[in-house]
Amino acid sequence: MHRTVTLLLNIAHAIDHLFLLIFATAVAAIAKDFGLLRWEDLMPFGAGAFLLFGLGSLPAGKLGDQWGRRPMMLVFFFGIGTAALLVAATQSPWQLATALTVMGAFASIYHPVGIPMLLQHSTTPGAAIGVNGLAGNLGIAAAAVVTGFLVEHAGWRAAFALPGLACLVFGALFWWRVPPESESPSQRTRKAGVQLAPRDLVRVLAVMTVASASGGLVFNLTTNGNGQMLGERLAAYATDPSTLGLLLGAVYAVASVAQVIVGRLIDRYALKPLWLAIVLAQVPMLAVAAFAPGWWAWLALLGSMIFIFGAIPFTDATIVRFVDDRMRSRVAGLRLAISLAISSAAVWALGPAVKAAGFGVLFAVMAGVALFNAAVLLLLPREPAPVRVPAKPV
Repeated sequence: MHRTVTLLLNIAHAIDHLFLLIFATAVAAIAKDFGLLRWEDLMPFGAGAFLLFGLGSLPAGKLGDQWGRRPMMLVFFFGIGTAALLVAATQSPWQLATALTVMGAFASIYHPVGIPMLLQHSTTPGAAIGVNGLAGNLGIAAAAVVTGFLVEHAGWRAAFALPGLACLVFGALFWWRVPPESESPSQRTRKAGVQLAPRDLVRVLAVMTVASASGGLVFNLTTNGNGQMLGERLAAYATDPSTLGLLLGAVYAVASVAQVIVGRLIDRYALKPLWLAIVLAQVPMLAVAAFAPGWWAWLALLGSMIFIFGAIPFTDATIVRFVDDRMRSRVAGLRLAISLAISSAAVWALGPAVKAAGFGVLFAVMAGVALFNAAVLLLLPREPAPVRVPAKPV
């Protein structure tokens, strides 16, 4: 049963990221269907989804702790699947914006609810976060590959409708296979793995939130803009949506492995030096991607995404290491509400920014944001490394 629950929660993470990036992958086709001349003019209509993805995390986390994580996950599956069907039925940019915003509200449930549910009984949380992160980023890869294929062969509406129907099926499976909880998380007494003084804990959570917001800006700008960036840089080599989707999906699939490696390192070492090293490595890779031509741009993008994805596990690892299980969903919800509400501005600004300055300037700015993120992480207090997990005898 534990394996089944883990599998379904990891699938839910893939679904969450897949649905949020269908629009970014299909935006050129949608803009053409709605009669707009440029995809950049339609991009701001997707900002509401990411705004609600952040703001909705706060009530989702509170309900997850006080009502229960299983019922909230059922709301996630059925809500996001139904919202995707609504997006497929829209006929104008403002209808699209409304339906995407509703989808973002349901998508906000997963991170403050699903990840604490996954980790509540884990003895190796870093490894669990790494595999879960791999699943989420494979969802990003699937968004590029599946959406590109469906847009080319069945139209952009099918790119929302078919995954929406699949999500409803997974919701029914989750209801059938995952047993009800015996108590709500807020009634539990399990303590955090590392106990900090209240002042140090506040400092850690504040740094984590700021780092998450700045890292989220880089994540949203890249994952929402990479498809169009590759279309521009590889215009002489790949022009159809399917080929570009495969190239972008390959980037995400390879980069996702970084989260598994980082997750295992998190179980063995202190967070601060690991987190700082990975964020610093983003700076030169993004700087190269800003100006690299052709296939060099693809390689630079691959290197950038390896370290951008590699930084993702640290925020959830920080919460599970320092926060009691009875309030993890609320802490995660608060962190996400602040950081994702800020980083959602990236989706609104992406189209106008690229239209005005181009991808070169955009990637150079992201390198600066990554450098700022590293400076923030220097403020983390020192913490003892967790007890090393002994290797199992062969």
